[in-house]
Amino acid sequence: MPHIIVIGSGITGVTSAYELSQLGYDVTVIDKHLYPAMETSFANGGQLSACNAEVWNQKSTVLKGIKWMSRKDAPLLLNPSFDLHKYAWLVEFLGNIKHYEENTRDTVKLALMARKRLFDIAEQEQIQFDLEKRGILHFYHNQTDYQVATRVNELLCTGGLERYAVTSEEIKQIEPSLTGDYYGGFYCPGDATGDIHKFTNGLAKVTEKYGVKYRFGLDVTDVQHHEKGVTVICKGSTENMHPEEQASEYFEADAVLVCGGVGSYQLAHLLGDKVNVYPVKGYSITINLDDEQSVQHAPWVSLLDESAKIVTSRLGASRLRIAGTAEFNGYNRDIRSDRIQPLVDWANKNFDISTQSVVPWAGLRPMMPDMMPIVRRGRRDRVFYNTGHGHLGWTLSAATAVMISQEIASAYPA
Repeated sequence: MPHIIVIGSGITGVTSAYELSQLGYDVTVIDKHLYPAMETSFANGGQLSACNAEVWNQKSTVLKGIKWMSRKDAPLLLNPSFDLHKYAWLVEFLGNIKHYEENTRDTVKLALMARKRLFDIAEQEQIQFDLEKRGILHFYHNQTDYQVATRVNELLCTGGLERYAVTSEEIKQIEPSLTGDYYGGFYCPGDATGDIHKFTNGLAKVTEKYGVKYRFGLDVTDVQHHEKGVTVICKGSTENMHPEEQASEYFEADAVLVCGGVGSYQLAHLLGDKVNVYPVKGYSITINLDDEQSVQHAPWVSLLDESAKIVTSRLGASRLRIAGTAEFNGYNRDIRSDRIQPLVDWANKNFDISTQSVVPWAGLRPMMPDMMPIVRRGRRDRVFYNTGHGHLGWTLSAATAVMISQEIASAYPA
């Protein structure tokens, strides 16, 4: 039975391990953390959102980023300090503006495939993760934004998405908890929300029943290639109790699959490839709905406020996740209060709920310059990638896991 090593136990790594196990592979997942889903898959916005498939490659995105540089609470924040990786990424981002429509349509198609596959896995394996199939509602505050969104909606629908316009009155009918005044919106009934951390951990437990092994607290330091396989060399990560006392560990495998999130940039370099992932920071708050009024007045339908670039997901009766912002600031994981406060203020503005108990979080999205995930073989034999999903890892991973497992199967059949 061929042995595949998966590097990374976030949503892409665990879904890939699951699909490989279903094809009959012996799978070992290696992660520097002590548990699955401890980075970008920990507390994201929660949306399984084919309706959010529009890629960001537009001149307007760059212009907004420049305009908002002086605003600490801006939805998009670009740290202007010089960093070669960041500016090379931005140049490549601009070069992909010409692929905006094609990549948006392809992302919609991928998201629809992934949505179906994830629902099937959750039902088949009985994974509980606060899944809500109530659709996603986008709303807009003025006519100008709504007209731009109308053109985007037409493009999304050409990719096969079911999404239609709603009036300000219909917005309140779809989600009665909203307290503001809105110009209009679009509703995608087929989309959903759920707790990515719960799902990833639940699926990891399922994969163990299928023979997948997990090795936590290990950093990959080298991969040696030889005629009949690869040797993956690891050492204890900083989360290990005494990493300096640990001898290196060696894992023999037939192939290695990189699902390393923002770490994929360095891992690819180690493997002789260029995978131009850049870490784009996002923030979230989880509001604990501790009183009956908050439970009753928090939204159940998932929302996206286009002007603020803020999304919501109801995670069971007692939690509301609110997320947003994009920050180009390298591998900085600091949780900044001036980036969290706009999320709290937005919740207070739009809902009649208490924000007394709020848990903040920040994570780094692994973003490619063309906003498309990397799902392919490496330059060298026995190396594969499933990474670079950006803000759509939760939305796309169930499909890309199938794609990369089939790619591996065609090269090294189980």
